[in-house]
Amino acid sequence: MYGISGIWQSIVNADKAATLFINSLHSPFTDAIWQFMSDRIVWAPLYLAIAVLLVVIGGWKRAVSAIISIALIILLTDQFSNLIKHLVERFRPCWDEEMLSNGLRILEGRGGKYGFFSAHAANCFGIALGSAAAFNSIKEFRFNRYFSPCIYSWAFLVSLSRIFVGKHFLGDVLVGTIVGLAIAYAVVRLERYVWDRWFKGQESPSPSPGSENL
Repeated sequence: MYGISGIWQSIVNADKAATLFINSLHSPFTDAIWQFMSDRIVWAPLYLAIAVLLVVIGGWKRAVSAIISIALIILLTDQFSNLIKHLVERFRPCWDEEMLSNGLRILEGRGGKYGFFSAHAANCFGIALGSAAAFNSIKEFRFNRYFSPCIYSWAFLVSLSRIFVGKHFLGDVLVGTIVGLAIAYAVVRLERYVWDRWFKGQESPSPSPGSENL
């Protein structure tokens, strides 16, 4: 039992050390970038653009189905994150006295005390997988080879920004990424099952989505 406790403590210490190292890589220019990336509100135009593009390329039925699935991904990742945060009660770095005494930099408001796991990371990677899968299912969309790398890069940078602004440990972000991808994958599979079961063949511009493109 002591051995397991010791291993866990080593993991926690490594997580704190890695977080402090990443957080220490800064300049006035990059600080502004990370603060921008971390702000959820500034990404509203991106979400709107994705929704509009889904309607234009895939038709309103396909778009509504995809948008509902992405909204469900966001809802599930948010609620699951809030549940786990209050069950685990791990302080955010900006509330951790040890992290503060070791030079953690805080670039935005401290927010709630608990941060495991990162809802930002879960949301962003969930949105990335959900939107990429939706565009993959639309034959008329010729640019998914560019869209997928871009949307996943965006999710990565937003998630990373949470470490730079002092709101999350690296472990929070990694777990949030895994949870977001897992929830998104499950929702996308469900959405495709429903689409194939009840709506296949009703939308002439686009073929039914194929699981092989996920």
